[in-house]
Formats: sequence, structure tokens, C-alpha cells
Amino acid sequence: MTFPRVLGIEATGVVAACPGGEFQVGQQVVAMMGGMGRVFDGGYAEYTSVPVRQVIPFRSDLPCSTLGAVPEMLQTAYGSLTVGLDVQPGQILLVRGGTSSVGMAATVLAKRMGLTVLSTTRNPASADRLIELGADQVLIDDGPLAGRVQEIAPDGVDAALDLVGTPTLFDCLHATRVHGTVCMSRMLSDQWTLPDFYPTGDIPSGVRLTGYTGDATDLPSSVLQEYLDAVTAGDTTVPIGRIFHLDQIREAHRVLETGTGGKIVVLTSGL
Repeated sequence: MTFPRVLGIEATGVVAACPGGEFQVGQQVVAMMGGMGRVFDGGYAEYTSVPVRQVIPFRSDLPCSTLGAVPEMLQTAYGSLTVGLDVQPGQILLVRGGTSSVGMAATVLAKRMGLTVLSTTRNPASADRLIELGADQVLIDDGPLAGRVQEIAPDGVDAALDLVGTPTLFDCLHATRVHGTVCMSRMLSDQWTLPDFYPTGDIPSGVRLTGYTGDATDLPSSVLQEYLDAVTAGDTTVPIGRIFHLDQIREAHRVLETGTGGKIVVLTSGL
């Protein structure tokens, strides 16, 4: 990375110019990942320039504060469930880190896909919020959960989405049934590696471990549009935590570090 660099791995807005003609000026779009804020300047800008492959079109009358919460959150949740876990209707899903924005979005999507959702939180006061989003049961994450999960699903869950990271990975593996899958797609704990990882001893026999990172190409335009239409119809929700303007970016990052119970949205001037 070279500096100075404009941060931001996602953005929502309208097309101001498209030299290749792939999108019309004025088209509503989201953009995310693919080097935004890292390889080239990102979404913390009034105008954001990105490769066309990172752009997904949509149409919606929802407010900018709602639309701005969607791109990377939906992409990660959808990709984790479909690519990372290959979930199927009727399965039981454990969402570890349920009060993160991706965890909330995963709960919303999983319920729309016909799954039973067990969601975790470290804060008992957040349990009602997770139930409102569709979680069937909430587990307070104050230690190992595999035993409590197996009281609900004796053979273990079919799928576990671990958003906390390496400190909870082994517990999620032991909460998952034979031929079930654990996907790690976030590391909210900021612990990136597993010292002395011994796969044949640390992974229970027959349990599958995957990872998911993905980018904009993993989120079909039809999925984005369907989700926004469902929000407009009142059939689902966008889990928003706080809304800031760009001149409040320091406070937005402070709140991000302490936890918000939903997605943080930053609006540029004029919105």
C-alpha cells in the first residue's frame, strides 16, 4: 500500500461517469472489495472510482442511510452462507458473533432461506434484538458453547458461521455434526492465526472447515435487488447500528471499535 490512501472498502451511490458505457449515468450502484481503500482509493470520498467488475446495479427508493449499510455486509453474509457453508432449507445454523453487522445480516438471510438459527452474543441485553431479527434461540457467549448447542441439536448443528475468529473456532467445530461445515469469514477477535494447529487432532472427525473472503462478484445483482425489495416491502430489515456524516468519521471509528449492535453508515455531504 502507498500513502496517502483514501480508506473504505465499500460505497453506495449513483454513477457519475462510466467511460466504458457499462452503466448509465445516474444508475444506482454499490461497489465493494477488490482493492478499494487498499490498492486504490476507497469509499471515504465524495467521488469513488473503481473497476467496473466491482460495481453492482440496483433500483430502490430506500433512503441513502439504509442503502449505504448493505453492500459488504450483504455480500459477506450471503457468500458465507452459500459459498462457505452451502446451507440448505431445514438445516440448523449457528452464528457465532451474532450481534456483528454480518452476523445480523446472516441471521436475516438464513431465516429467509428456511433455516433454524442459533445466534450468539456476549451481551444478554442484545438477545431481544437478535430474536427480532429472526434468531430462533440466543446463546450467551460467556465460554464454551458446544455443550449447550448439543442440548438443542444433539448431533450438532449442520453449519456454523464463525465471525469471532480463532478463539472460538475449535468450540464451533465441536458444536457441529459429522459432515457438517464450519466457515470462518471474519476475525472480530483480531487474533489471526492458530499456533501449533494440528488438523487431524484439532478438527473433529468428519467435520468440514472452510473459509470465505470473496468479493463483489459473489453477490448477484438479483440477490441484492431481492433483498432491497424485501426491505421496502417490510418483509425483512437492514440491521443499522448508527448513522454518521463524514465530518464525524473519528467518532464513527470509535463506535466501531466498541460495538454498535448493527452496521455503521457514513454519509457524504449533501446526503
